[in-house]
Amino acid sequence: MKQADTIVLKKMISYCDDIADMLNQFGDDYEDYLSSKTFQYAASMCILQIGELVNRVSEETLKENAQIPWHSIRGIRNIFAHSYDRTDPELAWQTITQDVPELKEQLQTILTKPVSEE
Repeated sequence: MKQADTIVLKKMISYCDDIADMLNQFGDDYEDYLSSKTFQYAASMCILQIGELVNRVSEETLKENAQIPWHSIRGIRNIFAHSYDRTDPELAWQTITQDVPELKEQLQTILTKPVSEE
């Protein structure tokens, strides 16, 4: 894996950590999420950033790690960026409580692979 990919994946993990921090701060209950626009907007921004960062991962790393739904991550980013007012809150909740923690684990596994000098 290229050094540049390592940097990008670490940034993605950082946004995953930010979402985990929000769940600790605001509460990990769906009703808490629904009642706080701040929580919703902050989590959405992290999802946007994660999706945007996928575009900076090399094609090689994307192919080597096809178990990660890269295309879906980009897709959810586009939904949050372009159709936020029509985003299903339950989909957003599932993303931050289930998909993001799973993504973090997968990214951490990738980072255990050797880094090339490129």
